[in-house]
This record gives sequence, structure tokens and C-alpha cells, in this order.
Amino acid sequence: MSAELGFEQAREELAGIVAQLEAGGLSLEESLALWKRGEEVAAVCTRWLDEARAQLNAAVEAAQEVDND
Repeated sequence: MSAELGFEQAREELAGIVAQLEAGGLSLEESLALWKRGEEVAAVCTRWLDEARAQLNAAVEAAQEVDND
């Protein structure tokens, strides 16, 4: 990937990959290539979600500190 995909782009691409794999009719090589790409795109989604979770946790912690003061 030359540029990191946005979360929505990655999610849409991953859904398309899953649909293609579920539809079948692909050669083994095509299926393996799609699976590999799916793994890459799933990792992008995971990074986005992990970052969002970290930001939310930081915001919650900051709010709790303000409430405790």
C-alpha cells in the first residue's frame, strides 16, 4: 500500500474481498492473493480502531481527572 487507506475505504475493500471469496469461482492463486490482500486491509482497519480506542481512553481518563479535581 503506497498510502494508508482511510477506515471507511479499508472496510469497504475488505467487504468486497469477503464477497468475492464467498462467491467462489476463483482459482487457488486468485483466492490466495485476495486472502493476502484481505489480511493487509484488515490490519489497516485494526490500526484505525486501535488508534480510535486509544484516543477515547485518553479522553475518558482526562475527563475523570477533571471530575476528581
